[in-house]
Amino acid sequence: MKLEEFEAKKILESFQIPIPPYGGVVTGANEVSSALKRCGPAPWILKAQVQTGGRGKAGGIKKAKTLSEAKEIVSNLLGKKLITAQTGTDGILVKKVLIEKGVAIQKELYLSLTLDRKQGKMILIASSCGGMEIEEIAQTSPGKIEKMEVSVPSGIETYQARELLLKLGLYDSNSKLVQERIKFIKKCVKTALSIDASLLEINPLALTENHQLIALDAKIVIDDNALFRHPEFKTMESSLGQSSAERQAKKAGISYISLKGNIGCMVNGAGLAMATMDIIKQHGGEPANFLDVGGGASVQQVTTAFKIILSDKNVKAILVNIFGGIMKCDVIAQGIVTAVEEIKLTIPIVVRLEGTRAEEGRKILAQSGLNITSTRSFKESAEKVVELATGTIAVTPSPSLV
Repeated sequence: MKLEEFEAKKILESFQIPIPPYGGVVTGANEVSSALKRCGPAPWILKAQVQTGGRGKAGGIKKAKTLSEAKEIVSNLLGKKLITAQTGTDGILVKKVLIEKGVAIQKELYLSLTLDRKQGKMILIASSCGGMEIEEIAQTSPGKIEKMEVSVPSGIETYQARELLLKLGLYDSNSKLVQERIKFIKKCVKTALSIDASLLEINPLALTENHQLIALDAKIVIDDNALFRHPEFKTMESSLGQSSAERQAKKAGISYISLKGNIGCMVNGAGLAMATMDIIKQHGGEPANFLDVGGGASVQQVTTAFKIILSDKNVKAILVNIFGGIMKCDVIAQGIVTAVEEIKLTIPIVVRLEGTRAEEGRKILAQSGLNITSTRSFKESAEKVVELATGTIAVTPSPSLV
């Protein structure tokens, strides 16, 4: 669950982590005046609320000194597609703008907590170089990246926070400032652990002219598998940047990610789904989605999966690739037939069934009289669906790839 910046900052604030004075999120120029009043005197910072890095370089972050200037910036940002290095040429449409008070700073730093999946541990990453992508820092100043293992659930000890301050050049002769900065770091760690975050990133982390640490920007990703523990985040789900199809899939218990191709994929098992997408590409096709119905899909889930795939108007053919284990192939075949009849599907479908009761499943498909092509091998399935989607003979890769 990826949060937008203003949502992430609200969470930081709830854990008493300093953020810039908050004016609000606006969706129209008529809301700007009230937001500026809540911020206090100029200057104000106006930030497009889109989930991508590099907003500043792309013109998504602006400073305003007058009401008319702020209104003009908001009018120009809203409805604009912000194109960054991460979004590609498609960009992301700006629907909301965050307004907050400008902060006088003397130094920008970087701080994040993230899950190291290889080690199965939380890692704190910090750098005295802030305001840049962490990948850029790693390339240009690798010696300025500090890493620290975080104990779950206790967090980090005071001596570890003090050691980090020393490495970042934040250790001060003023003991009161040192204690405040230690508390800041420990609060960030506590926040990430308390909300089950797989990522909490503050970039830039600013040292103000008043010698205080403040989160100028914030990015938070919460582990979807832990959301049942956090009903307080339920209201944030409408602003996740997900498409309606992705939201429908989540509600139905289906894993779905939209892609750019024209071949819809319905598979059971994430590994099989990835392999299916790979072999489609190896034969010259382009998958339109990743869709995993799971190990025990019902007829209703299969029907929903087809509807989700078909919500993408670019889809010209569908490949259903099922390996029956707990899920029986005859059950899935009946689900496919029922779904196709209910939806009145007109585009071609290629179905590969293997595993438990696969032969019975193939018989159900053959007797349905529907526009369904049944295949046996991975290679044959990919060749056929690419041919149906593109109207051309599929490219045959080298034997080592199939």
